Amino acid sequence: MQKPTLVILAAGMASRYGSMKQIEGFGPNNETIMDYSIYDAIRAGFGKVVFIIREEFADMFKSIIEPKIGGKVPVEYVFQSLEKYLPEGITVPEDRKKPWGTAHAVLCARDAVQENFVVINADDFYGRDGFEKAYQFCTGPCNDSTYAIIGYTLSNTLSENGTVSRGVCQTDDNNNLVSINERTKIYWKGEKVAYEDEEGEHEVDASSPVSMNFWCFAPNAFDMCERMFHDFVKDNLANLKAEFFIPILGDKFIQQKLGEIKVVPTDAMWFGVTYPQDAPGVKASLNALIEAGEYPANLWA
Repeated sequence: MQKPTLVILAAGMASRYGSMKQIEGFGPNNETIMDYSIYDAIRAGFGKVVFIIREEFADMFKSIIEPKIGGKVPVEYVFQSLEKYLPEGITVPEDRKKPWGTAHAVLCARDAVQENFVVINADDFYGRDGFEKAYQFCTGPCNDSTYAIIGYTLSNTLSENGTVSRGVCQTDDNNNLVSINERTKIYWKGEKVAYEDEEGEHEVDASSPVSMNFWCFAPNAFDMCERMFHDFVKDNLANLKAEFFIPILGDKFIQQKLGEIKVVPTDAMWFGVTYPQDAPGVKASLNALIEAGEYPANLWA
């Protein structure tokens, strides 16, 4: 069994945060959140890391990452750009600036990944247990018709500083994903959780499992992703803000009866940096984990 690959989505615009948060230091020795994910993945047994980035900040990105993890795990870089994998005969609309979304970002990594793989966000802290569960799945039941999400509890994934995007999951009695709905404006409302869409405000169960874009796939997902991306572009070419999210990919996989997606629960701590005001809390959480002995103070020493 080949060791699984970790694919890190690091090409986001970071519009709400206001800076390139993927390479901002939050640990005591300027470690990024990605550093902790990579550290957890290496000790769980992953064999390679693939970064999906924007070409314009590639040199800066590499100058920060490579001195830390060079020689510790094989690394590859791929670029997400609007032109990649478009259907034949279609060009990027002149006014389109926004990337095509996270599922398109994954598609851009297809030439770098031939084994079972895991996809995560660069700016989310997932915790050691999540990576161990993902490794176990990728080296066990993962196959062409069985994928997985590492599932977090919704109430444990919200920001006190504004709305966030979450893929809210519905599961059956066997923890198989029934549907996943991307809620792009979800937030605390007092002691309850609500989200907004075109029809207004709705309450959602705070204990719902959610996708934090921590997915486990087999390599055949790339072919499926390309087919669905082509359909998405043809249907949404005039919508300059439309995005092809990974939850859309997962939902179509289920609805078209191509297989099943397991929701693998984890009790790992999650935190992230959606807004600048989140940064002090992230630093405090990392320091607490270091003091508890979960991580060394100097991660790559």
